[in-house]
Amino acid sequence: MKTYAKMSATYAPTLKEDPAEAELASHKLLLRAGMIRKTAAGLYSYLPLAWRSLIKIEAVIREEMEAIGAQEMLVPMIVPGEMWQESGRWDVYGPELLRLKDRHERDFVVGPTHEETFTELVRNELRSYKQLPVTLYQIQDKFRDEMRPRFGLMRGREFIMKDAYSFDATVEGMQKSYEDQKAAYARICERCGLEALPVVADSGQIGGDTSVEYMAIADAGEASLVYCDCGFAADTEAATAHIAIEEGPEGPCEKISTPCEGSIASLAEFLGITERACRKSFAIIAEDETPVLCLLPGDHELCEVKAEHAFGHYDVMDDEQMKAYGLVKGYMGPIGCSPKVRIVADVSLKDSKSWLVGANEELFHIKGACPGVDFEVAEWIDLAEAKEGDGCPKCGAPLKAARGIEVSQVFQLGTKYSEAMGATFMDEDGKEKPFQMGCYGIGVSRTLQAVVEQCHDEGGICWPVCVAPYEVEVVPLDVKGDVWNAAVEVAGALVGEGVETIVDDRKERPGVKFAEADLMGFPYQVVLGRRGVKNGVAEVKTRATGEREEVALGEVAVWLAQKVAAERR
Repeated sequence: MKTYAKMSATYAPTLKEDPAEAELASHKLLLRAGMIRKTAAGLYSYLPLAWRSLIKIEAVIREEMEAIGAQEMLVPMIVPGEMWQESGRWDVYGPELLRLKDRHERDFVVGPTHEETFTELVRNELRSYKQLPVTLYQIQDKFRDEMRPRFGLMRGREFIMKDAYSFDATVEGMQKSYEDQKAAYARICERCGLEALPVVADSGQIGGDTSVEYMAIADAGEASLVYCDCGFAADTEAATAHIAIEEGPEGPCEKISTPCEGSIASLAEFLGITERACRKSFAIIAEDETPVLCLLPGDHELCEVKAEHAFGHYDVMDDEQMKAYGLVKGYMGPIGCSPKVRIVADVSLKDSKSWLVGANEELFHIKGACPGVDFEVAEWIDLAEAKEGDGCPKCGAPLKAARGIEVSQVFQLGTKYSEAMGATFMDEDGKEKPFQMGCYGIGVSRTLQAVVEQCHDEGGICWPVCVAPYEVEVVPLDVKGDVWNAAVEVAGALVGEGVETIVDDRKERPGVKFAEADLMGFPYQVVLGRRGVKNGVAEVKTRATGEREEVALGEVAVWLAQKVAAERR
């Protein structure tokens, strides 16, 4: 039989002060409200209140996965290293992959994601196109050995994740599975109370050709994104935008004195032009050890992800390397450097004919430089990081900027893993073909903190009903006599109406109870005092708005049950 919970019996040790380790509001509040505790850097324990919310998030995920025919299962967290060697990711994933050996000196990894495991699982079991499509998923702890774990559950080393993998016979089938998951992810964000945008993303270490992230909009988000009212949205690492280009100073190609600090900002101010009319240079050493000079509009930065796609794992040139290739820091340009340097320019500059570039001589620049005449560009590549004000690639309107927390991501993998691991099926034409795959991940624990980041105020957390640890808190200002009897009656009636209820039965001052009720952030508070009980009324506070209403004691349970039911998603 369900009953109400008691605060005195709930393990939720609160903190009066913000922990020194916490930077984000959500991280501070989860610690202060007694919901999580740090075990080591990037490793957290989920205390009872947080665990109740996590269970609700997982329930939403399971409902939405079942609705699209995905089947839940569980694979081992520890994965044989040979699977990762077979897929090719053993050597390329990076130091975030936690590798270990067992007593027999066999290599294993602690799975940060499980593409290899699921591919190996089905490759000898799904043998015919008649068995497809199949989508399998799990909710499991993952581990990534982050160099700088920070921001609580946002960038942890161990985290809870839902990961799904679809197997189809055709590209069209894979795209349908992808779209089904994408739509389900949008519903999951909505049902968890998150304002989230689907943004075009880079596939990163997972691979594949197409990827979308769901970003919870938050000023404290780690990711920067650009979006447009037409519906376009993209992570700045993946966004392709229309960059309006300005020409440099007019006149013949000639060296000019620029006795300024060597930054684009100081150069533009000295010459009385905009930063966009300048050309910015980045000197790198590509993965194949080729020296490369990347040229961009002066008001844009080099996008690291785009550069990695173009040049592989690259390093920024140090002072000695610059000197060896005839490049002068702060005054770099494509004219006068070593012929060994490969000149690459952002595609937005292709039609520009008058460039202001560094002269590779301290305190000098060259104006009026023209590509194809005064220097040669080996390749035009999309290298610039998109920013606010650039043109939307869909409609041309100026892009807006925001920050976001990545809570989930979907990928079209194609045959990346199935070909590498020999995972094939017999198609209707009698030929063996590799599976067309997709993979889909949700950061369950990250979603919890993202909700708090979006739903809080100066007093504490403001949980949406859909993921709140409890939906209503009954706060009696006296734990004996008529007030306590009324609290027990109201709490019992609420439970009878199907409302998740906790009662603050502690012998604490009203000020302490009010402060901690706001800190923990249960959606509704039923406050019972002597005067109200004597008059047959309870005060109901809506946590998110602070609105207070008096409701008859005999009606408060039904009244609140209706409100709570309307807000469940």
